[in-house]
Amino acid sequence: MAEILKSVRGMSDVLPEETPVWQAIESVLKQTMQSYGYNELRLPLVERTELFKRSIGEVTDIVEKEMYTFLDRNDESLTLRPEATAGVVRAGISNGMLHNQKQKIWTTGPMFRYEKPQKGRYRQFHQFDVEALGFEGPDIDAEMIMMSARIWKALGIEGLDLQINSLGTPESRAGYKDKLLEYFSAHEELLDEDSKQRLHRNPMRILDSKNPAMADLIADAPQITDYLDDESREHFSALQAYLDAAGISYTVNPRLVRGLDYYSRTVFEWLTDQLGSQGAVCSGGRYDGLVEQMGGKPTPAIGWAIGLERLVALCQQLDTVPRAVSPHVYVVLAGDDAAAAGFTLAEQLRNELPAVRVEMHCGGGSFKSQFKKADKSGADVALVLGDDEISAGTVTVKPLRGGEQSTVAQQDLAATLRDALPVA
Repeated sequence: MAEILKSVRGMSDVLPEETPVWQAIESVLKQTMQSYGYNELRLPLVERTELFKRSIGEVTDIVEKEMYTFLDRNDESLTLRPEATAGVVRAGISNGMLHNQKQKIWTTGPMFRYEKPQKGRYRQFHQFDVEALGFEGPDIDAEMIMMSARIWKALGIEGLDLQINSLGTPESRAGYKDKLLEYFSAHEELLDEDSKQRLHRNPMRILDSKNPAMADLIADAPQITDYLDDESREHFSALQAYLDAAGISYTVNPRLVRGLDYYSRTVFEWLTDQLGSQGAVCSGGRYDGLVEQMGGKPTPAIGWAIGLERLVALCQQLDTVPRAVSPHVYVVLAGDDAAAAGFTLAEQLRNELPAVRVEMHCGGGSFKSQFKKADKSGADVALVLGDDEISAGTVTVKPLRGGEQSTVAQQDLAATLRDALPVA
């Protein structure tokens, strides 16, 4: 007997009983994008490795440890995308989308990082990514956050904690890094190994540490908000004024620095306490220097990404979206001629009532077993079609969730179901 092949570790199948939750969430996300005037961009899964080295930063964990990188047959180094922003910027530059233009874009799909698999963190994971390029003011920052808040409302999610911060400009951040280096160097004996490696390369990354033994040390570190330049401070104050006016609650978290090197000024995260250690559901921020860094003209920009696996898990836990999509109608067949007539009837219903989900029984079986499958399917109504019905041009309509059985002419069936099924 051949060995059963398993999926790659950290790369999971999304099973049919799970996909309705995904589809419901994706529908809300896409509808929200349309309501704000954002357009879809579809990106390749594979990019040149240099793209991520230049954008994310060579001394980040993603580039150093987590990327799926390989040589193709031309010995060119390629990488499965670990995030979407770099690809969006590359597409904007290479397709001339940023030449005297502003863009509001969304994209979605799988990303890949070689991490230790755990709940809410996988080696293949899915993101929904939103980017606005060419917008400089704090108004677009506010729109980005308001848009994400609208998504939570549409999905029925309450209790998320919005945390915001400003990282300032690269120039003001350089002064802050010097202060952090001085502070952490004076307490180097208290740093764990990861933090010691980050100390001289990017001491701000130490603030990301989840090591509880370092919590007090990090809490006493200098705060970036004390080193902001005047322009960044005004930008951040204006953002807070927009959020206050919109009634969106938030916490200013001066320890929020985000893990990627390209961020500047506004950064934010939506957090939940319902998913254990994987608390970030949506994260984002400005990256005003990235387009120029990648060869384009100076272009301010901001974006955010939602981890779909985490959002799905949260919606399942809170039971805020449908867990299954059931047919409205199940066609039960009896007799030798019923199958052909049943297919004709089912197609007629799909033409006349496009919103009604019609499941046709296939695979044979007794009349009793078909009714069991009809009931198990979750359908509201079973349609019974046998030799007698075919001869008379009728169909038996049997409600499965309460109600009286009736027999109607086939040409009147759509009207009958339109009255019986609200969706119709």
